[in-house]
Amino acid sequence: MPSPTPVDTAAKSAGTVASPRRRPCLLIVDDEEGPRDSLRVIFKDDYDLLLAENGAVAVDLAKKNRIDVAVLDIRMSGMSGIEVLERLKYVDPAIEAVMMTAFETTDTMRQALRLRACDYINKPFDISTMRAAVANAIQRRTLESEIHTNAEKLQQLLNELQNQKIEEQMAQTRGEIYASIIHDINGPLTVISGFIQLMNQRIGNATRLEVEDLEFIKDRLRTITRQVTNCIEISRRYLGFLRRQSDDVPRIGVNQLLTDLGHLVRVHPSLRNNEFAVRPLSQDIAVRMNGTDVIQVLLNLVVNAFQCETKAHAVEIEGSVVPQPLDLTAFKDGPQNRLLNVENFDNTAPLLMLLVRDTGPGISPELLPKIFQPYFTTKGARQGTGLGLNIVQRLIKEAKGALHLHTQVGQGTTFTIYLPAAPLPTI
Repeated sequence: MPSPTPVDTAAKSAGTVASPRRRPCLLIVDDEEGPRDSLRVIFKDDYDLLLAENGAVAVDLAKKNRIDVAVLDIRMSGMSGIEVLERLKYVDPAIEAVMMTAFETTDTMRQALRLRACDYINKPFDISTMRAAVANAIQRRTLESEIHTNAEKLQQLLNELQNQKIEEQMAQTRGEIYASIIHDINGPLTVISGFIQLMNQRIGNATRLEVEDLEFIKDRLRTITRQVTNCIEISRRYLGFLRRQSDDVPRIGVNQLLTDLGHLVRVHPSLRNNEFAVRPLSQDIAVRMNGTDVIQVLLNLVVNAFQCETKAHAVEIEGSVVPQPLDLTAFKDGPQNRLLNVENFDNTAPLLMLLVRDTGPGISPELLPKIFQPYFTTKGARQGTGLGLNIVQRLIKEAKGALHLHTQVGQGTTFTIYLPAAPLPTI
């Protein structure tokens, strides 16, 4: 038998300028030379052609070329047309197929339909019937390709919208944190303003100061100096939160972050009648993570714990230092446990461990795999966006930390965060 013709040279005349739009590619598979040549003559002006005399050659051509439609003889030596179709679909599920045979049976038709063949033609075939069958298969391939492309574009748009909403949610929480900055600085400024008014009232337009006046002014100036120092420390602390470079030396102690978080939580509307406690580290340490992100992670977990049920319950945060790398083999995922971001975790000591524990209803095993998905929520439409835990996961991943979740129905849930840490810098 003659060698297979990978690309039909008659379909491409010399000197013809290539069209910017790709012509559909037609694969013709038949172990008889006559039908192959007949189909080549019929379609050479309309499509790029690939010819194969057996199934093995056809599959090899499909691996090396983008094929739109395959015309397959069902009865061939070696692999049958049904077997070839099955392998072609494995290479590219989008390939359309037109089956042809001189021996039509119900079984072969059923097998062809199972493999989503586009059409089924009897030999000897009518040219117009064959042309119509191939044209229909090309149209079907084009339509499915457009559907697939549009689906990808839609998914891309949905992902962009999801990321935008997550960024908006993160920005909203950061806005609450920065509002706390203004609140923190407003206290010392109020004291400073009040004391300056007192001094103005005391000395007023006086041209001569008594000893008592001087002592009064000195005492108030000492207080003002302390409050100015407080303002400077607060501004430095929050500027430290904004540092995002991984090689920056951490400047803010974890206990200060927990204190600032406490200020936010105690005025948060989700607190209601729930109990809340923060247990700081016995020995302070710095965390290798943006300070605002630490507060946002903890705030999201705390608010999520408050909202897990309407009955009053307790939520607490506890911090400690882990002096050795974690034994990750000790963590087993199951119906009550999950460990996230193992592949990206910087398991280098010392590590900061932060626990957010609640005495709520716990999480059922069927919901546990879903809770970190964007927009998943068990709350009412007005109570949450379903983004809180997804944001927590993202921020911890960015910081090369890990998150462990343990829950038990009826007894509560504990989120344990592990983050790279460092000793506090000496001043």
